[in-house]
Amino acid sequence: MVSQPYVYKRHELAEPDWRRFPGWAEVSAEDWESVQWQRAHCVKNARQLRQVTGPGLAEAFFDDLERDQRERATMSMLLPPQMLNTMVPSGSPDQPGFTEAFYADPVRRYMIPAFSDRRADWPSHPYAQRDSLHEAEMWAVEGLTHRYPTKVLAELLPTCPQYCGHCTRMDLVGNPTPGTDKHKFALAREDRLDAMLAYLRRTPGVRDVVVSGGDVANLPWPRLESFVAALLEIDSIRDIRLASKALMGLPQHWLSDQVRAGMARLASTARSRGVSIAIHTHVNSAQSVTPLVARAARAMLEAGVRDVRNQGVLLRGVNDSAGALLDLCFALLDEAAIMPYYFYMCDMIPGSEHWRLTLAEGQSLQHDIMGYLPGFATPRMVCDVPYVGKRWLHQVARYDAERGISYWTKNYHTAIEQDDELALSREYPYYDPIYMLPESGQAWWRSLAARPLAGAAEVVTIAGSGGKARQDAV
Repeated sequence: MVSQPYVYKRHELAEPDWRRFPGWAEVSAEDWESVQWQRAHCVKNARQLRQVTGPGLAEAFFDDLERDQRERATMSMLLPPQMLNTMVPSGSPDQPGFTEAFYADPVRRYMIPAFSDRRADWPSHPYAQRDSLHEAEMWAVEGLTHRYPTKVLAELLPTCPQYCGHCTRMDLVGNPTPGTDKHKFALAREDRLDAMLAYLRRTPGVRDVVVSGGDVANLPWPRLESFVAALLEIDSIRDIRLASKALMGLPQHWLSDQVRAGMARLASTARSRGVSIAIHTHVNSAQSVTPLVARAARAMLEAGVRDVRNQGVLLRGVNDSAGALLDLCFALLDEAAIMPYYFYMCDMIPGSEHWRLTLAEGQSLQHDIMGYLPGFATPRMVCDVPYVGKRWLHQVARYDAERGISYWTKNYHTAIEQDDELALSREYPYYDPIYMLPESGQAWWRSLAARPLAGAAEVVTIAGSGGKARQDAV
């Protein structure tokens, strides 16, 4: 019998033993499963990481990490113990080769980026931007992005329980880093949330609200429940999606009695009104799916949410092979009842070139995972194109692979294009990482960098006006 490119094998989940880390050697299971303990013991800097790992992680790594935080990082460091514990899950700091394994670990690569991870030649793409999707330009009211005709994104807060190095909202979310200040909301939180609800009440064309931030797990539960309950009272709204990477990074939050009871109340109201509530999480590697994550997802389903879905990001060195993606999807689907949903191309934020894949690589991954998963659980590979929105990778209108420029079209106006007659006929660009291009393409970009004003006109004229932008070109 001919062997298949990928062989399915079910793997039972296991919680890595946190006691392998010297700093957690005495932590009980009761403490580990406590959300209060997890939040109180988050790792926020190299010193605290050293306290957890002990002498088994080489000093050279800490130097590498601290240099990145000083010179390149767009996100401050914040890891709940739960997430750190999934790094090198079968290794221990007292074993030979732990530092090398830690460097190579896929979760480490995007949660604790080191300076040596970054590209020296092209750390950022010339067209990278802080608010790469121009969400703030499309704010209907502060924090409420109205990009799609029937859908809005509500950014309720600017914090998360954990900070991903590749965060697409790096301009808004988290603490400042030495190289990156942060946009601050002008309105007080209650005024912003009230303005969002008022806009939705007077805009019946919106039926779908993504409640995000930041991460909704960082909003006090009574306030989140109150906001969602208010959404449920708006007749036009039929879908509500709560965005929380913490379902994976801090499942203890979603397993707490307060959250489970509150979600059951919301789900009951939603069912009585014919509204769907789902939770969207963000898992990029199979090793992040542990028994606690599975328990949290199932607890939410038992509370009455319609679905728990995963929106991952394609990242080099993390999940850039069909095998890694299929392992992740089967772990989510079989062991945690989480539906694989999307894998996004990494957005064009500063410092992200070492993570980003080319469009051709993304298209190849979509091809290679087809046929293994059920159709309803086969994730779509998508590119979130600036001024356009999500597009399946094979929807590209045309693709200049030599220069790494893909061109995309759309079939609707965003909130800032009501008077733009060319919005539906214009082509919008997205760019491959330059170091992955053939030498001729790299030479073209180097020549462009020497004359940026003329070069910008040669590449593309990007549409968009109105609103108060929060992005700065790199």
